[in-house]
Parts: sequence; C-alpha cells; structure tokens
Amino acid sequence: MSLKLYDTLTRAKRDFVPIDRDRVRMYVCGPTVYDFAHIGNARPVIVFDVLFRLLRHLYGPDHVVYVRNITDVDDKINARAAERGIAIRDLTEETYKNFKEDVAALGCLPPTFEPRATEYICRDDGKLDMVSLIERLIRNGNAYAAEGHVLFHVPSMPDYGRLSKRPLDEMIAGARVEVAPYKRDPQDFVLWKPSKPNEPGWVSPWGRGRPGWHIECSAMSGALLGETFDIHGGGIDLVFPHHENEIAQSRCAFHTDVMANFWMHNGFLQVEGEKMAKSAGNFVTIRELLADWPGEVLRLNMLRTHYRQPIDWTESGLREARRTLDHWYELTADAQAGMLSPDALDALTDDLNTPKALVELHEIRAEAAKGDKAAAASLKASAQLLGLLQATAADWNAWRPKTITVDETKIGGLIAARASARKAKNFAESDRIRDELAAMGVVLKDGKDPKTGEPVTTWELAR
Repeated sequence: MSLKLYDTLTRAKRDFVPIDRDRVRMYVCGPTVYDFAHIGNARPVIVFDVLFRLLRHLYGPDHVVYVRNITDVDDKINARAAERGIAIRDLTEETYKNFKEDVAALGCLPPTFEPRATEYICRDDGKLDMVSLIERLIRNGNAYAAEGHVLFHVPSMPDYGRLSKRPLDEMIAGARVEVAPYKRDPQDFVLWKPSKPNEPGWVSPWGRGRPGWHIECSAMSGALLGETFDIHGGGIDLVFPHHENEIAQSRCAFHTDVMANFWMHNGFLQVEGEKMAKSAGNFVTIRELLADWPGEVLRLNMLRTHYRQPIDWTESGLREARRTLDHWYELTADAQAGMLSPDALDALTDDLNTPKALVELHEIRAEAAKGDKAAAASLKASAQLLGLLQATAADWNAWRPKTITVDETKIGGLIAARASARKAKNFAESDRIRDELAAMGVVLKDGKDPKTGEPVTTWELAR
C-alpha cells in the first residue's frame, strides 16, 4: 500500500519511500521541560503518534525508529528554577515526569528513543555530540568562535532559507537573533554560548558554556538516526528559525543534500476562536483538561481536523467527541479487534487524512449499530490504529472527572429512597430526589434488568 506524505520543503505531497525499509526513521522535536505542557503542545505529540502507529502497521513494529527529544537545558528552565527556588535538575525531572504521564493519558505510545539534550553535549563513548558537531562546522568553514561564543555563519550556506522560503529581511527579523559586535553577519545564530557561574555549563574548547537550541536536535538526530533520515516533524511554528537552522547545521556538517527526506508540520491551535494566551485567560494545559475529560476525548477531538490545518479547540467539540466515544465503546464492548477498514486505512495513507478516516469509522458504526458483529470488530480495530478504544468498556464507563467529588454511598442511598417512593406511588418525593441528584451532577437512567425483568436504575455523571 502506497503512503503519501506532504513535504514542507518541496511543498508537495509525494510517495513515501524509506531509505531503509528495515529501519524507517523519524525525528520529532519534543518539549522544553520547565512547565506543564499546554494543549497546543499536545497536537504534534498526537499527530506523530498516529504516524508512528501507521508506519509500524505498514513496515512492522520492529522496523520503525521514532526519536522525540527532551530539551532540558534552556534559559526558560534556568529562569523557572530560580523563580521556584529549586535545583534545575529537580525542575526538569518533575516536568519530564508530568509530560510523560500526560501524553500517556492521551493514548500515545512511547517513542523508541527519548534523548535528553544534556546527554548529548559532551560524550565519551564515540557517539556524535554537540561539541564535536560544532568543531566539525568550524573546520568546514561554516562556523566561527568569537568572545566565548560559537556562531553559524549563515552566508556560508548559499541555499539557506529553502524550507521557510522567506525573504532575507524577514529571516533576519523572524530569527530574533541577538545583535552583537562579534557577529560577522546579522543572521548568524548561536551554536555555543558562555555560562555564568550560577548557570549550567560544560567544558568546551571555547570555555565553559552551554549549547544553543538548534544544535541540540542536529546532534541528537545525527547520533540516533544518522546523517540523513526519513521524516522530521514538529509544529508549524518551528519551521523558522529552528528547523531552518537544523538543516543548515546538519547539511553543512555532513555534506549532505538533505537532512531529512520529508519535513512534516502540524498547524496552529487556537481556543474558542482566539489565539491561546495567558493574558486572554484561555491558556489551558493538558493536565487541566485531563481532569475534566478522558484522554481519548482530547485525542479524538484533535484528530477531527487534518493535521496541516489550523484547529479551533472548543468545549462543544469535546462534548461531541465524548458522545462519539460513548457510542463506540457501547457498540464494541463485547467485540474483539477484527479487520481494519480498507477505506479508513486508505485515508490515513493519504497524508494522515484523519477526518476522512473518522468518516469511514462512522459508517462502520452505523452497521455495527444494526447488530453487525464484523462491523463492530472492524470499528474497534480501525479506531485502535488511531489510538482510540484502548480501554475496556467497563473502565470507560467508570471514568469520573477529577473536579467532581462523588459520594457513591450517598448516591446509592438516594436512588434506593427514590425506588421506595416510586413503589409507594409517591411521585412527588421521587421527583424531588431525582432533582436533588441532578443538582449533584448525577443523571439517572431507568430500565429493566435483562435477566429478571425487574426495574433497575443506573446513574452517571452529567457530561
């Protein structure tokens, strides 16, 4: 089956042909671990998890290598640790742990490798590291040392800017590079910079210091995936300057035509029609959302929009995703995963067209709702390829928001009292108890026990 992916570098959707079918290689830029990840950070994690699952399906789980890095050396980290009065390592460990818990709750598989930037600054095992990569760039005439800094000399790469295709003046402004007298060109960017005594630092040929952000990913991808690999992914905001600079560093260091054969970028996320910002009061973390919604609801809501398009994150979208999953879990409760839907798979192999794949799943759902057991089995298998329907139906139904405190003993007592009132035909009391439960966020469902035919009442929290 042919896989087509859109490549940001060529601005075209092309057939994906791996460099080595036995070792398909993908690198995705991961988090800077200084605070809880927000819902915008979740988008690339979910998108490239779906791609990881698809590649594993097409080439075999043992033939796909997925690297997602952790940036644990950064000025934001230094500032946040000082603000909280804790050690930098304590901050990064805590934040990394939170991130892993959050993305696992979103149904994401762990990457093959999750390297920390600090592990690849200076190594003594012969693997590529940042210091040796910078030394190579200096030897090749693409970088220079100046006043304790090392900078990449952008004019040394004639086709710099191919990925973002920005005019020179926009690139200078967009890079937000520091104006400094030791720079040979305004576009030149930092590969290494000196550290103050109270900042993390490593010994290097240019003095005690730490790496620039861009060199981190070139070193880690080169060490774990090689000089050229198949796919590099991330958010659209990383195209310039981060990915542009990664390309410059890696190509000039290794003398290659490309760094990755495909560059994939997911679109921006806004909340209720507005750009997410703390000042707008709509800044929301994954952890906060997970308190109110199951992780699969967040995941499905994210996948309803094609990954390259902007997404508007709304409460109504979450409610719709919850209703959809409630129905899917009901229909597949007793089903074993069966055959994948060919149409859903075709949609995914067409540049991860998840909206079209979900349309196909809704059509299968309609057949499953008619009692078609094969359709229910196909629905489960196809949804699981997307990272959905991973829980049991019992666990799904038992999920409760963390923000709602439930006294199940009290609820049971009220339901029993209501049953007694109904039996005594005291409908005013029965209605009063129902209203009391509704005020607690409890929704009652009256029915009959399928085995005994006796009246039975079940309950769930309002959604």
